[in-house]
Amino acid sequence: MRRTEFQQRDQKVIDAFLDSMGHGYLAFVRPDLSPGIVAVNFVRLGTTVYFHGSPEGEKMTALASRPTVAIMVADALSLIPSHFSGGDLACPASQFHRAVVIRGRARIVEDLAEKASALQALMEKLQPEGGHLPVSEANPRYRKQLRNTAVVAIPMEEVTARFKLGQNLPRARRASIARQLAERDGPRDRETARAMALARPFA
Repeated sequence: MRRTEFQQRDQKVIDAFLDSMGHGYLAFVRPDLSPGIVAVNFVRLGTTVYFHGSPEGEKMTALASRPTVAIMVADALSLIPSHFSGGDLACPASQFHRAVVIRGRARIVEDLAEKASALQALMEKLQPEGGHLPVSEANPRYRKQLRNTAVVAIPMEEVTARFKLGQNLPRARRASIARQLAERDGPRDRETARAMALARPFA
């Protein structure tokens, strides 16, 4: 990573970020060797990421023959206008963001108990209010669905994280940007200001 000050190395912080995000982008190699990418809902269980989908189609065909993949999970935070830094040059304009890239070898899950565990965890993540019968391989009402649903496991073999939150800027300038974000009070401005303070305290 060229800008090492943006690199996030704390695995607990990375895991918390992954657990807070609903979807990521799966990159894979198509049968004709061209690149493919698709959005997937995912859940992390320990050091493995799971997603589900149809057992047939381009993605599953590609994973069966070339299982080495990457998933990027990204969160765009506030746009930082150039005038927040003073002066009239356009150069300081930016957008703060957090992004994690996971690389590993995809494994198509065959065990029904593992499938059920992953799908139940995904439901708990995306539908935390409940309102559904828990997914279990022991429940006959789920057996057909478990057989007909593809679940893919990707061990988190290599993880890189980039949290761009103004860590490269002088402290006074960062504090000024955070103050202006709070004053602007856009949809994610206060959240961005808090993330800036966590990444590198102003005091």
